[in-house]
Amino acid sequence: MFSWKLHGDGRTVEPGAVVGPSERLNWGATVAIGLQHVIAMFGATFLVPVLTDFPVSTTLLFSGVGTLLFLLVTRNRLPSYLGSSFAFIAPVTAATATAGVGSALAGIVAVGVLLAAIGVLVQFVGLQWVDRVMPPVVAGAIVALIGFNLAPVAWQSFRQQPLPGTITLVAVILFSVLFRGFLGRISIFLGVIVGYAATVLLQLTTGEQLIDFAAVGAAPWVGLPTFAVPDFASPRTWSVVAMFLPVVLVLVAENVGHVRGVAAMTDATVNRSTGRALIADGAATTLAGAFGGSGTTTYGENIGVMAATRVYSTAVYWIAGLTAILLSLSPKVGAVFNTIPPGVLGGVTTALYGLIGIIGIKIWVDNRVDFSRPVNQYTGAVALVLAIAGFSMQWGDFQLGAIVLGSVAALVIYHLGNAIARARRTGADDGGPIPAVGPLGGDPR
Repeated sequence: MFSWKLHGDGRTVEPGAVVGPSERLNWGATVAIGLQHVIAMFGATFLVPVLTDFPVSTTLLFSGVGTLLFLLVTRNRLPSYLGSSFAFIAPVTAATATAGVGSALAGIVAVGVLLAAIGVLVQFVGLQWVDRVMPPVVAGAIVALIGFNLAPVAWQSFRQQPLPGTITLVAVILFSVLFRGFLGRISIFLGVIVGYAATVLLQLTTGEQLIDFAAVGAAPWVGLPTFAVPDFASPRTWSVVAMFLPVVLVLVAENVGHVRGVAAMTDATVNRSTGRALIADGAATTLAGAFGGSGTTTYGENIGVMAATRVYSTAVYWIAGLTAILLSLSPKVGAVFNTIPPGVLGGVTTALYGLIGIIGIKIWVDNRVDFSRPVNQYTGAVALVLAIAGFSMQWGDFQLGAIVLGSVAALVIYHLGNAIARARRTGADDGGPIPAVGPLGGDPR
């Protein structure tokens, strides 16, 4: 499992070739690329605990541990870094506010267990049943509503410090369009750095207290992260666990997409690891939630680094995971990230939360969802309005939030609507993807 074949001369990747999961470059290059993966994941991974008031160091620790666990479960055949999933932000924030951190951690554990169970099923049965339960119009709606549901949270942070927020948002957008390759893919991270630096400069020039560095000076360089345990005993826990369940659908989509992306670039047999990938991410999420960390998922930023370097070696990810664990053992690192001002967070989350929504819409576009059909129209329309407006229903201590209601609405409207429309032959059902539109003008080919 831990033997990698040296690729070529160990220093370069030939034109048109890739370094496969079972290969590696020389150890110097492998370590360098591993550190690059840590930088790539850092910008997004640390934001989740900052936004949910979870300990940064704890989340970073289980991000590294989860990555190593993922490599072990997938038998070292599938390169992946497990970072903090943004899909958890909305339910964690709501659960913490209404039932406490212990209940939020219980929700994360529940997601992990369910995801692992789905992975076991996929390993033995295949993915076809997932596609039937969650076709593109439903999957896109659920992913999009999770992002758009967070819009008010971004505004709450942004309006506290509008100028740093604007600078951060502009920087994120500019970096994404100014640079190609790796720098373009870490535009979120670079935008936070620019916004942070601008806030420090504003504090120095105006004398206004925008950032408090006292905690950084008091934090030791070396120490264990802060741990916490889930609370399954509180009656309120079971009223908030339901809002975590739609996150499972997002994690399934992200993991399946990750496996297919790696398979397309390396070897089609990688697709056989789909079930193991889901089991691994489920186990990593369960472990993180059991000790106070954020839920995990595969990371698009790291897929970007692999595509840019053409290095898909799992050896690189062992380096990245171990590096994250080492960084988590410095409380001072966590204290630095906790000083990020609200304006900077507001600017970056305005972009991030919107991007989560756009990913859902991209699922519709990629699968050519036919929105001339009423079933598809109402599946997306009702789900998004429920999420954006923050609909909720409550019976005593039991509450269903907007993400749950929107997800249930998408599933019920689609499946029940299709059944009725097809029985009545009204033509309102989902007729499948619309035909691809060819080039306009000119002679047909």
